[in-house]
Amino acid sequence: MNKNNPIGFIDSGIGGLTVVKAAQEQLPNEQFMYIGDTARMPYGPRPAQEVIDYTFQMANFLIETKKIKLLVIACNTATARALPLLQTKLPIPVIGVIQSGAEAAVRMTKSNHIGLIATQGTVTSGIYEKEVANLAPNVIVQAQPEPDFVTLVEDDDYESEYAQKLVADHLSHFGDDTVDTLILGCTHFPLLSPFIQSAVGSQVKLIDAGAETVTVVRQYLDTYNLHSDVVHGHDQDIYHTTGDKVTFQKIATNWLSRAQPLDVRHLVITNNHLEDESV
Repeated sequence: MNKNNPIGFIDSGIGGLTVVKAAQEQLPNEQFMYIGDTARMPYGPRPAQEVIDYTFQMANFLIETKKIKLLVIACNTATARALPLLQTKLPIPVIGVIQSGAEAAVRMTKSNHIGLIATQGTVTSGIYEKEVANLAPNVIVQAQPEPDFVTLVEDDDYESEYAQKLVADHLSHFGDDTVDTLILGCTHFPLLSPFIQSAVGSQVKLIDAGAETVTVVRQYLDTYNLHSDVVHGHDQDIYHTTGDKVTFQKIATNWLSRAQPLDVRHLVITNNHLEDESV
């Protein structure tokens, strides 16, 4: 495996950029290749097999055309549905976002009562409850699906007064002292974190599961001596979307605080695989 090859990130849309942002801060010498499957988001309500199929399509594109050395599933729903299969079948290491989020929440809680907000698919899977139970059987997880939050982010409406009110209406009950820790179990949700924190109160610690995952990635690169010898600089990162390229570029450039527009490329979904239309 070439240590100077890029790291891949995949998500159902733009939410995985919250993981990329943390990774750019912690891994300044690496090059990243990102895919947001915005044409087929949200993944939360989709059947498990569809999520698995779409996840494999993105992974195979990055392995075959970008020669990535490691894959991060920057999507909780895809991690819940597809992580074990990808780890078994792909020729490179694959890291998901759920285990590290569960570990961080268990470390943080004092009341042994954790809240979780996620997509319907992640909540239905029960994966966070299983991970927490393996770590601390006495900890209670109160899970709540929040598909509307994904829509707010994908529609570039996550900073509006409407978004603030919606978040407050949905989450204010978490601030009644029943939970002291809240897992943001969807990588879209950190973009709403100011509104989420306001809704639940300052006494509730927010756990960004995606950002926690970057620590795992760094540890893996350390352990296997896979840090890049070349200073790529994150101006060389490449972003792909199956949906509207202009909207993706606008949101992504703003969220990642880049001075220049990002290199965003459109992927066409053809016969159950992805093709870069610019090639």
